[in-house]
Amino acid sequence: MEKYIAVLMGGRSLEREVSLKSGQKVTDALLRRGYRVVQIDIDENLVDNLLREEVDLAYTALHGKYGEDGVIQELLEILDIPYTGPGVFANIISFDKIISKEMFLQEGIPTPKFFALSSDTFKEMGAASALNHVVKKIGLPLVVKPAAQGSSLGIKIVKSEEELPNALISAFSYGKKVIIEEFIAGTEVAVSILGESKPQALPVVEIVPKSEFFNFKSMYTAGMTNYFVPARLSEEILRKVEETALRTHHALKCTKLSRVDIIVDRDGTPQVLELNTSPGMTETSLLPMAAKAAGMEFDDLVETIVRMSLPV
Repeated sequence: MEKYIAVLMGGRSLEREVSLKSGQKVTDALLRRGYRVVQIDIDENLVDNLLREEVDLAYTALHGKYGEDGVIQELLEILDIPYTGPGVFANIISFDKIISKEMFLQEGIPTPKFFALSSDTFKEMGAASALNHVVKKIGLPLVVKPAAQGSSLGIKIVKSEEELPNALISAFSYGKKVIIEEFIAGTEVAVSILGESKPQALPVVEIVPKSEFFNFKSMYTAGMTNYFVPARLSEEILRKVEETALRTHHALKCTKLSRVDIIVDRDGTPQVLELNTSPGMTETSLLPMAAKAAGMEFDDLVETIVRMSLPV
C-alpha cells in the first residue's frame, strides 16, 4: 500500500508564504510519485489533525519559527510520527545563531567574528555605551542580524557607527537577541548536504545578488539573483568548501539534510555563516538547484528525502 504523507506547511512564522510555496511544490511531486498526501497548515488543531490522519510520515516544509527551531520536531517525537530533516537538537542549535556560532568556534570551524547582545543588556545594563567598543573590535562595515530568524530577515549592513543604533532597533523587532558580525567580502555560496549514514555535499551554488546582499527579496524573486552551479571557484577551494560544510553538518548533529551558507573570503577560507535545517523547495530555492546540477530532478529529490526518512 502506498505511504500516506502529511506535508506540514504555512504556520505563523514570517516565512509563511514561502513555506506554502515549498509545501505545494512538495505535494505536487509526491502526488506524481503515487503517494497519498494531506496538506496540513500549522495551527492550534495540528495534533488533532495528525492523530486523525494516521500518516506514515510528516514532510516538514516549514521555514522559520515553529518549523526550524525544534518545536515541531519535538511534537512529532511525542506523537511517534517520523519526519523529514534533522532532529530536535540540530534544529534548536542551528536556529539560534549565537549558539551555533559558538559551536563553530568550539569545533574550529571558521566563522566571522561576532558579538551577541540582548534587548535586556540595553534596557538593564546600558549596553548602548559599549557599541563604540564593538565597532573598534570588529571594524566597519559590519552586519547586524536577529539571532533567531531565517531568510535574511532583519539583516542590515552597517557602514558607519551612526547607522548602528537603527540597525539594532530593526533587528530587535524580530527577537530579543541580535548578532553584530564582521562583514566579510568574498564569494557567497550555499552547500546542500543530503544523505543519512553517509551524507554527501551536492554541487556548490554560488550566489550573486543584484541587491547589496542576498536578502529576502533576492532569495524569492526570480531574476533578482544570478546563480552559478558549480560555483566559480578553484577545485581546491571547492573541496575546502565542501569539507567545511560537512564538518558543520556533523558538528550540529544534523541528519538526512541541511544547507550550509558560507562566505569564501579573499584568502580562500570558507567562513560559515549559518546552517539551515529546512531548506526551501520553491522554484528559486538552492537545494533543488544543487540537486538538479547533480542530475537529480525535483521529484527525485523529494522522493529521496521521503525514503531516507521513513522507518525501515
